[in-house]
Parts: sequence; structure tokens; C-alpha cells
Amino acid sequence: MRTRILFHLALAVCVAALATTGCKSRKKAAQPGGVSSAPTLGDAGGIETGSRPPEGSTYASGRYAPVYFDFDSTAVRPSELPKLQTVAADMRSASGKLIVEGHADERGTAEYNRALGERRAQATREELVKLGVPADNISTVSYGEERAADPGHDEAAWSKNRRCDFVVAGQ
Repeated sequence: MRTRILFHLALAVCVAALATTGCKSRKKAAQPGGVSSAPTLGDAGGIETGSRPPEGSTYASGRYAPVYFDFDSTAVRPSELPKLQTVAADMRSASGKLIVEGHADERGTAEYNRALGERRAQATREELVKLGVPADNISTVSYGEERAADPGHDEAAWSKNRRCDFVVAGQ
């Protein structure tokens, strides 16, 4: 009887351990413009796995310049405000939605960089709201280090990867 109880207890512990650890797979799928799919953080902080923009969306990389950040910072540089003023001027009169994509350089853990990218996207969103863009028309997503603008491993590359990009949805 005691052996049977111990067996069931051990089995329950194993099942609980497997259920909580699971297995991670970092499969990368091709995206428009040669970028890869990655787990993301949304407005509510929950992980989203569908990293493609909504149907009818366009990457605004040619339309709006990226907003760049200092190392380990979420503060929007004063030199970047004219870029946000351009985005805000367009989005105040546009019917589409704007997705602010936050990015980080490769330094730090993947989890830290996704969180940093989310904080950067939120800071950028807050600045756009201050400039008159309706808050309901802006969402955020973080790709952390997963979508590097420059694949290099030096400060020149890292400075290009600490950024927020813009996707216009529904235009």
C-alpha cells in the first residue's frame, strides 16, 4: 500500500514538472522584407505569437524614419521628436491604426530585450498621444533583439537596432 502511494505521488510530481516546464521551440518564419517571426509582447504585456501585421497593413519603414534610443534607455531623445511629429501629423488625420514596434540590440537576455523593446514602444506611443494621436489608434509590439536592422556585433550596429519602427494598418 505504501509503495503504491509513493508511486502515485512520484507520478503526480513528474506530471506537474512536465506541465510547468513544457518545451520551447524558436521556429523562425519568413516575414515581409526578410525579417523573421518572434514572440512579442503586446499592450497588455501578454505574449503574442502572430508577429505578422494585420491584413492590409504596410510597413512604414520608407514612410517614417525609425526612432532611435540610447543604450538601455526608454527615453525618447529630443533629437528624435521631429520624427514623431511627422508621424503624429499624418496619423491625426488618418483612418488607419499605427503599430509601434519596439526593438533592442543583442546585449542582454532575450526576455530582457523583449521587455525593453516593449517599454520603448510604450514610451514612443505616449509621445505620439501627447502630440494628438488618439490612443485607441496606436498599439505596441516588441521584437526585442529578434529583428535586427544591422546584424553586426559592434556599437555601430547596436545603435541601429535600439529603435522603434512603425507599421500602418488599415490604409
